[in-house]
Amino acid sequence: MAATARISLQLEPTEKQAITKKAKALGMSVNDYVRSAVRSFNPEAVREQEVDALLAQVEKSTVRAEAALDDALAFIAASQRRIEQMERKARERRS
Repeated sequence: MAATARISLQLEPTEKQAITKKAKALGMSVNDYVRSAVRSFNPEAVREQEVDALLAQVEKSTVRAEAALDDALAFIAASQRRIEQMERKARERRS
């Protein structure tokens, strides 16, 4: 067996319970579960996931913003047509 070193880790009781529950569900000891989690943790991948999630949100909000702008422009165009009709009728009445 390879030499080992001990790390003392402070957790809140709910955190410890969650880790214990997850380890048990996987049929692992808490030590093996934590070691596995530490080995597989990749902060760069986490940042990539966060950026991907943010980009997805930006894309969704961009689609919504474009739709809102299209609606506003259509409303403005319709308003301009109504105004032009009213002005035309007013000019016809004056003539």
